[in-house]
Amino acid sequence: GLVIDGRTLEHALHDSLQNLFLELTEKCRAVVCCRATPLQKSVLVRLVRNKLKAITLAVGDGANDVSMIQVADTGVGISGQEGMQAVMASDFAISQFRHLRKLLLVHGHWCYTRLTNMVLYYFYKNVAYVNLLFWYQFFCGFSGTSMTDYWILILFNLLFTSVPPIVYGVLDKDVSAEILMQLPQLYMSQE
Repeated sequence: GLVIDGRTLEHALHDSLQNLFLELTEKCRAVVCCRATPLQKSVLVRLVRNKLKAITLAVGDGANDVSMIQVADTGVGISGQEGMQAVMASDFAISQFRHLRKLLLVHGHWCYTRLTNMVLYYFYKNVAYVNLLFWYQFFCGFSGTSMTDYWILILFNLLFTSVPPIVYGVLDKDVSAEILMQLPQLYMSQE
């Protein structure tokens, strides 16, 4: 890992040293910046996001972390003694830093699998309905008439678009939370 303070970070973020600094950070598993200004934090996250084309996660607990959280792809705010500004600006909120592991490993895994399966489900649902309409056009001589009333189409989309995601979101857990916490390698298998 790499630990860097605010003064060194200021020099590293200078235009002439940015590429060298990014090469160094790529070789590290973690980079920790301490005593950095809010502007330095946001510039660093933006630099990593844009130059390295990496997906960024910013974790903060105070008002000085708001700009960094907003620049990152995903922001996590920790509610605590420094107020609620970071929580209000973040995508996810946790009460303590120790909950970050469960947020990433368990809920992140479940959310990823649910979203990918739901995208496939929506494609299947729409292809099935459009395919039905396509073959009906051969029957009616491509006149453009609809096979169903509009209220049936609305009911079809409402029923098959709202109920399955709710049921799937509540019930689908491909791997238990205990196993996901014990085997963090499963998080890497999603890429």
